[in-house]
This record gives sequence, C-alpha cells and structure tokens, in this order.
Amino acid sequence: MTLVLPSALLLVLVAIEAFVLRVVQKKDVPWNEVVFNLNSGHTILWLFRGLEIAVFHAVHARLNLGLVDDWHPIAQFAVAMVFWDFCFYWLHRLHHAWGVLWAVHVVHHEGEHFSLSLGIRNSWYSSITSIPFFLILAVIGIPTEAFIAVGGIHYFIQFYNHNALVKKSGVLEHVMITPSHHRAHHGKNAPYVDCNFGGTLVFWDKLFGTFQPELDDVPVEFGTDDHVPTDNVFWASNLPLLKWFGLPLPQFRPVSKTLKGVWIWTAGLLSFSILLVYIYAEATWPAFDRNVLLAYGAVAAISIGGMTDGRLWGRLTWSLIHVIALGLCIESESWQRSPLSYIAVIALVHAAITWHEKSWRKGSDS
Repeated sequence: MTLVLPSALLLVLVAIEAFVLRVVQKKDVPWNEVVFNLNSGHTILWLFRGLEIAVFHAVHARLNLGLVDDWHPIAQFAVAMVFWDFCFYWLHRLHHAWGVLWAVHVVHHEGEHFSLSLGIRNSWYSSITSIPFFLILAVIGIPTEAFIAVGGIHYFIQFYNHNALVKKSGVLEHVMITPSHHRAHHGKNAPYVDCNFGGTLVFWDKLFGTFQPELDDVPVEFGTDDHVPTDNVFWASNLPLLKWFGLPLPQFRPVSKTLKGVWIWTAGLLSFSILLVYIYAEATWPAFDRNVLLAYGAVAAISIGGMTDGRLWGRLTWSLIHVIALGLCIESESWQRSPLSYIAVIALVHAAITWHEKSWRKGSDS
C-alpha cells in the first residue's frame, strides 16, 4: 500500500493538469498520447525496477566498502541525495550519447506534448539500463532503503519538471532543474539538442558544460524526427532496439480509425488501475498469481495500443483478457480479495461499447 498511494497520486496529478489545460486554459489535450504515456512502461517497467533494486541490494551485501556505515542516517541520506543526482546526470547523458542506450531512452523523447504524463512515459527496459550507474552508491555503503527513498524523491522531482503549467521558477532556475530547463532538454531543435541532463540539481550541467536555458525567442520543438509510427507500447519499447541491432522491422499500416478520446482515456485508466493492483500484489501475492497479473497488465496495455491504432486484434484481445480475468477472480483467492473483478467487469462493459462504430473516428491525434 505504501507504493500504491504515490503511484495513484501521479495519476491524480496528471488528471488535474489535463483538467486545467482543457477546461481552464482551453487547450487541446492529446488523449492518445496521455494514455500511451501512462501505459508505456507499465507493469514490465515495474518488474525490472524490482530487478534494479535486487541487484543494488546484492552488491551492497557483497561489495560494500563500509565508507558511510558509521555515519548518522541523515548524513547518509544527504550523501545519497547528492551522489544519486550525480550518477543520474551521467546515466542520462550517456543514454543520449550511446546508441543502444538511446534506443531505450528514445521512447521518452518521442512524446510530442510536454505534460506530466510525459514524466511517466518510459521504455520497458529503462530500469535495466539504469542498473550499472547507481551501483557505486551500494559500494560506498548507502543502504538499499536509502537508495529507494532517495530515488523516489528524485523521480518525483523529475515528474514535476514535466508539467506544462509552470513557465519559470524564479530563483530556483539557478539551483534546480526546473520545468523550463527540462523543456529545453526535450527540444529537438537548436540550441536545445543534448542539454540539461541533470535530474534535480542544475549544478552538474553547469559544471560539465551542458546547460542551456530556455530562450523566449526560440520555441522548443518536442518529439523526435523518427517517431515510432504506432501507439502500441510493445513496438514503442522494442522497435528502436530492433533498429539498433539491424533486425527486420515490421511494416505499419496507416491508422484509418481510432477510438474516440473518452474511450481511450477510460481504457488507459482501467489499465493503470491494473498496475496499481500489481504494485500492491508484488509484495503480498504468491508468485504464480503475481506473474499472471503481470501478464494481464502488460497485455492490457498492448491491446490499448492496438485499439488506438484501429486494429481488430486490439479489440479482440481487450475483450478476451477481461473475460479471463473474471474467471481468475472466481478461481484465485488472491484475485478474489482484490478490486480486479470490478476492473474486469467495467472493462468488459467498455469493450462491449467499443465494438460499436459510434465509438470510433477517423485516425488522427487529438
């Protein structure tokens, strides 16, 4: 439950921002992209985050030099905060510089609208490629609990820095990475290419010569020039890697129709709800039930991509997995005690509605 609430909070903040943008500021909200962002990494990313923590813990147990073992916990925490941010700077910078790492990180940069949901958009494999960069913290003796806590704080700051509502942050512009600095980082146009790699402190970019402020007279252009031509989260995470390894690439048909906005974001909400259940189940459920739930969440996210692309298999899969989920809610004690039966029933109603042509429109991004 400790981790479920922060994850749910992210969803609430995304919804509040979308409400302000749409209702207060009268701006269009790209629902396809928001839903994609929320479901891009999803349960697969969460699974690999567990692997990242497990590796950190193993290194701490076996290779800890004990340099900070006798320090006060507050001092350990302070060192962890600074060193984590330093490690993240180089993690981030090298993910832009090295081809295979960029093939993982590019998923995040393909988002064409800057918003809080973009802060959640990541490759399935981003936690795996992060593993080596933070292990020095384990070696010097930072406890695993401190690593998790510090990472959570930094990642929340980074999430905040993707918001579309804050333009400038006053004196913080000189100390912290702010939404303005991070907007510049997401720019694909000069002078914003390859700048502002810091996560929390702007000090590292200024020290290593990669700082670039957002300029009033040069609007930031978001996205990438070779955007993956699909809203399917499976291909978004895997197509860049296929390209890098020189493997054959699938051919994508143009999207002729897609779900209307309301059905896209309700599907995304249901899929994200499965993720919240998985986060809770990861520490409490038997391994088999937990792994089946992992598959349920992953396939749900992929099928939403199929529906967004107007594919028949997306609708079929979206319907079928929730029928199976209802059966599991009857047979499995763990599933019975969870909200999954309610999620599956609501999702089946959603699936029934989306079989009607009135739920669809011509393919476009809105």
